[in-house]
Amino acid sequence: MRFSTILPTAVLAATGASAAGSMGFALGNKNSEGKCKVADDYAADFKALAANTDAKVVRIYAASDCDVAKLILPAAKTAGFTVVLGIWPDTDESFEADKAAVVQYAGQYKDTVHAVTVGSESMYRGNFTGAQLAEKIKDVKSAVGKDVKVGTADSWNKYADGTADAVVTGGADILLTNAFSYWQGQVLSNATGSFYDDIYQAFGRIQEKAGGTDKVELWVGETGWPTDGDKYQSAQPGLKEAETFYRQAVCGMVDWGFNVFFFEAFDEEWKPHAVGEDGSVADETAWGAMTADRKPKYNLKC
Repeated sequence: MRFSTILPTAVLAATGASAAGSMGFALGNKNSEGKCKVADDYAADFKALAANTDAKVVRIYAASDCDVAKLILPAAKTAGFTVVLGIWPDTDESFEADKAAVVQYAGQYKDTVHAVTVGSESMYRGNFTGAQLAEKIKDVKSAVGKDVKVGTADSWNKYADGTADAVVTGGADILLTNAFSYWQGQVLSNATGSFYDDIYQAFGRIQEKAGGTDKVELWVGETGWPTDGDKYQSAQPGLKEAETFYRQAVCGMVDWGFNVFFFEAFDEEWKPHAVGEDGSVADETAWGAMTADRKPKYNLKC
């Protein structure tokens, strides 16, 4: 395994943490039947997260879809959580609708909006170059004002290989890096090491291009391991495997001072199967740290 030259002290400076990092969860906007959540659903989500985790922040992906910004922000404020709002830039329609929702509701809940991400793996999918995405981020920064942090989320390798350099140098305030040892087909015994290496490579490139360890707020944007479903190459889903990855990889990162969003808070039973890079199909319904009815699958406190 190849580690970059980022040392724990530099990591702590990069994340803004003096000790442990912060823990957060990705949160879906649909219930177990695939219908849009309502306000009471988000209230129940936050209640479960508060009772079973150390998290105080969640991230969502498209602010206008299912009226999520309108519904989640008051629920988060009541529960003492903050939210990373998402803008989906892949079509002009979704970009403008999400941007309008962010502008409308972020101003009403300034203390509840942690940040805004423009795109989720849009460079990984090839929908934007780094320069194109940087322009989208500048557009949103202009719309929301200087008090709101704006950036993006993408796969670790798009940061490590330089695809995202224009985003890093173009004024992004926050960058989320996704890394899944499961989707790389890793055997469990190598999953934590592979995950660490991916993040070190990505964060190292970001810090180099940003000109320091304190220029951009860094998070692991997504990582996780399914408790059920299909084997993907050498990666075996299962409750024991997921708990091991959570304890070793996720909590290990947090203990070292990294900020981590776990994918995801609750199972989404309505989801269709996903297709991996090798073309094989895998179930994506059992990635939650909790079941669809908000019961923890294992100890979620780091």
